[in-house]
Amino acid sequence: MSLTPLTLRRVGIDTFREHVAYLHRDCTAVRAEGFQALAKVEVRGNGDAVHAVLNVVDDAALVGPTELGLSEEAFTRLDLPAGHAVTVQQAEPPASIAALRRKIAGERLSREELHAIVGDIARMRYTKVELAAFVVATHQFEMDRDEVLHLTEAMIAAGRRLDWRQEVRGGPVVDKHCIGGIPGNRTSMLVVPIVAAHGMLIPKTSSRAITSPAGTADTMELLAEVELPLSRLAAIVRETGACLAWGGTADLSPADDVLIAVERPLAIDSPAQMVASILSKKIAAGSTHLVLDIPVGPSAKVRGMPEAQRLKKLFEHVAARLQLQIDVVITDGRQPIGRGIGPVLEARDVMQVLENHPDAPADLRQKALRLAGRVIEFDPDVRGGTGFAIARDILDSGRALARMNRIIDAQGRRPFDWRTPPVAPLSFEVTAAHDGVLVGVDNLALARIAQLAGAPKAAGAGIDLLCRLGDTVRAGQALMRVHARFEADLEFARRKALADPAWRLGTRDELPRDVVAGLSEA
Repeated sequence: MSLTPLTLRRVGIDTFREHVAYLHRDCTAVRAEGFQALAKVEVRGNGDAVHAVLNVVDDAALVGPTELGLSEEAFTRLDLPAGHAVTVQQAEPPASIAALRRKIAGERLSREELHAIVGDIARMRYTKVELAAFVVATHQFEMDRDEVLHLTEAMIAAGRRLDWRQEVRGGPVVDKHCIGGIPGNRTSMLVVPIVAAHGMLIPKTSSRAITSPAGTADTMELLAEVELPLSRLAAIVRETGACLAWGGTADLSPADDVLIAVERPLAIDSPAQMVASILSKKIAAGSTHLVLDIPVGPSAKVRGMPEAQRLKKLFEHVAARLQLQIDVVITDGRQPIGRGIGPVLEARDVMQVLENHPDAPADLRQKALRLAGRVIEFDPDVRGGTGFAIARDILDSGRALARMNRIIDAQGRRPFDWRTPPVAPLSFEVTAAHDGVLVGVDNLALARIAQLAGAPKAAGAGIDLLCRLGDTVRAGQALMRVHARFEADLEFARRKALADPAWRLGTRDELPRDVVAGLSEA
């Protein structure tokens, strides 16, 4: 241990889900302990401690020889003021490293081993390298159903759990979730007010985008505050029967948040991790009943029906063991849902549907009604098969809009005019190279173009979709309009659109039968 106390310094660097400590090369602790860059260290102060990865610096303007710097997340976790005395020592390896090595070797892990690994991950005791090794190992050596169950249990146990039993008095606490991968698709912002207007409790905590153009929380944040402390979130749910809030403040399944930060850059989304991630957060959030949307399409996360059915059965198995009632719905994921990609344009689409505006995207409306109907059928007083009609009546009557306005006001309304959405000032259009029928859409390419244009961070960035599968187009006709706030973002998006076209033109004979018949859902 460094016996000489060091002065704590807040280093304004966001290391995203990783604790990093900074020591100057001339620091006595570096010399005495033989610390090397990327070593794991334990920083202690006032009886508290954090584990961090060490970075050694030469610039005294960043960290001086008598100081110890912490990245933003590590500084917040230690919860001591700048200038406080701290000590640093070599960190002991996590006790679960032996189990991690077994998984890397392809062995099956026990319930106790998975709980140990997840506990160490939640306590931020794994480096990014070790996290990546766990993610890759569980992807390469597919987990069996019991391992997935134990992983899910461990993720739930590592965080806090919300309890709504007093509010529902024995009734269901419902939720709806999509596994993702489809641009737009902002159905949760429609399902929640519809279901709440029916009288069911639906406390929806959602994520922000990590590698997608928008998350539900990013889009809802245009309309209302989403970063809510738990006490206020609970009060809002009691008042309105619902919320649409960011889940990051609730500390639900914290190990999952850490793992996601590694999975997304690696583009790994294994069935085991997906099931454990989704179900752990839903159960931790207090849900008793869940409608799960699995979109299927050539550029969706799930590419075919056999894969979708296998995933459906895995979700059902784990959910049943954890006493979560689940209804898995397999939907059409061949193209985006709605006309907009990016927070501003997706918020416009949502409000158009709630307002029953004639220009509202019909696909977003229909999918939201279908999913809301399935959620409503969890109500023991609702006969099976009647949920869609109930949901449609709630939407058409304006009750869903009224409930959404109550939720927005309770969370803290923000000014947003969906009739004149504040899109970014720069734009370009992607046009058809020749006459033809739109026979293919690449969801991944569209999402990447929207990201390069600045979504979700740059205000108003995104894509307006001007055509859909099955449309006949003429040479030079606009297929989409890309919006960006900055010239550099606009140019990056333009290059991507030219290099990787998101649209495929062909003949009507190349269209699937259901598209020709009206694009019915799978």
